[in-house]
Formats: sequence, structure tokens, C-alpha cells
Amino acid sequence: MRRPRLQDVATEAGVSPATVSLVLRGSPGPSSGTRERVLDAAARLGYRPDRAASLLARRRSRLIGVVMDVRSTFHAQLVEDVHEAAEEHGYDLVLSTVTRTRDEGRAVETLLDSRCEALVLLGPNAPAARLSALARQLPVVAVGRPVSADGVDVVRAADDEGVAQAVEHLAGLGHRRIAHVDGGRGPIATARRRGYERAMRRRGLGEHLQVVGGDPGEESGARAARTLLGSDVRPTAVVAYNDASAVGLLDALLRRGVDVPGEVSVVGYDDSPLSRLAHIDLTTVSQDSAQLTRLAVAAVVERLDEGRTEQREVVVPPHLVVRGTTGPPTSS
Repeated sequence: MRRPRLQDVATEAGVSPATVSLVLRGSPGPSSGTRERVLDAAARLGYRPDRAASLLARRRSRLIGVVMDVRSTFHAQLVEDVHEAAEEHGYDLVLSTVTRTRDEGRAVETLLDSRCEALVLLGPNAPAARLSALARQLPVVAVGRPVSADGVDVVRAADDEGVAQAVEHLAGLGHRRIAHVDGGRGPIATARRRGYERAMRRRGLGEHLQVVGGDPGEESGARAARTLLGSDVRPTAVVAYNDASAVGLLDALLRRGVDVPGEVSVVGYDDSPLSRLAHIDLTTVSQDSAQLTRLAVAAVVERLDEGRTEQREVVVPPHLVVRGTTGPPTSS
């Protein structure tokens, strides 16, 4: 069956195609009666505007490309929030994923080939020079990562401050032997590790610094648990790089019969949907994903629709969400 066209709606409503176009765009001119006739005709015929053709005629795609790591539950939450914020401004998204076998460069190339007007990169790992080169082609917003790249807007949480809040919370409960499960070599992991080290020293706990190597995955937390449990002096609390690592840590502790938070308190980072599950109930640092994504989309809209040219960085204060995995130490 042939798809209804603009001319079909015009014939059905007894008006010109130009009038139908004005009504469907919500433009002034047609009377209320004419608008009602056109909308009724469009509904009866099942007419849907050819959005792609319309945008092409205006040389606009109104598509925002988003690069996400498919393995990250926090990125999944961010994408949901980006969708909502983009739709409020009349934009749609094209997603491109980073996987075990597909790197960030390939993901970006796919979005460029898809005629995206701007890129929102979630926790990008690309060097600053590569990001600057991209920004010379189209607006680029880096979410979650501090980066000094010419032309790139940055929207991020203060990661060092977030980890410091976790350390302060644990120290306030009476913990002194507080360890950190690292997230690897990336810039976000570096900021969180430095935040942990500075907070421990501010609290006079520098002699108890303990950083265990890891990565963003759950298995990293499980490996860290085995390392920590094998230490001569076990920590009474652990701050993990992210929620996934913290969940892996919790699982390994549970399997070894270690009570949480009785024997070991655990704090994650991201306040992902995983952390809120009743059987996990993880104390974690929230980055306020909705605020991060609103600001990221606003940065895109200011570039594309309002002509902003100056570079901008916005830092969103994180906050600790206390749940059931932290409590006072049972012994010093």
C-alpha cells in the first residue's frame, strides 16, 4: 500500500499543499477551522511527515551522535537521560558503541558517516589532540572526563571531590584502614585515585593508603577482594572505582563469608541502577546523570542553534548516597 503524501492530505482537507505544510509545522496563518480539517485528514489517512526529506532540504539532520561503552550500566543511564533532554530541543540520537572488539575511534567514524550534527562522548579516552581535531569538524561535548582540548565543551562531575566525600564518610564512621580499588589508567580513574589519596592525607591517614589495581568491570572488584583478604592487615573499608567494581567486590566478600558492612564497608561510584537494587543497597557517589546530560545537550543546542563559539567547561558537584553497605568498623 502506498504511503500517504502531503498532496493526499491537501486533497482530503480541500486545501493547498502549502496550507497543509503550515498546519503540520504549527506555523501561523491558517484559521482554527482549517487547522482542524487538516489534522483530521492527516489522522484519517495515517499521514506522517517525511522528517528525513524535510531536514535534508534544510541541510540539517537534527541528529546528535552519542558514543557509549556498552559494558557500562552508568552509560546506559546517561543515554536514557540524553534521549529525554534531546527530544525537548527537537533533536534525536544516533548511538554508537564501544565494545571489547570495537574501539572509540570506530564508534566515532560511524556517527560522522551518519550525518550527525554534534557528538556527545561519554567518558571518552581519546587523546586531547584527537578530540580537538573532531571539534574542528562539528561540536563535541565530553561528558564525565576532564580534558583540555581546543574547541571541546566539557560537562563533568568533580570526581576527586566525590571520592573525597566517600573517604570522609568512612572516616567519620571510625574507619582508618580505607583501601581504594583503582579503575585503570584513564583520566577519570586518575582523578578518582588522586581524590582518594588527598582525602586520606587530609584525614591524617596517609600511612594507611592502599590502592589495588583494577578496571571498570565487576571481575576487577572480585580480584581486588581476593587481594585485600590476603593482606596481612585487612582494610575495614573500601572505596571502589565504580558501582560495577563494587558489586564484584561485594560478591567475592559474600562468597568468602565476610559480613558487609560488619567486617568491611564498601562504597561505589556512579549511583547506577545496579546500586539501587534492594539486595545490593550500595552506598555510592551520585554524579546526577540527569543534570550532566541536560547540560551536555544544552551545550550542543547553544552551538548549533544559538551560534555560541567560546569553549566551556561545567563541573557538577557530586553527592554521596548512603545505603546499607557502610557502617562503623567492628574493630580498629
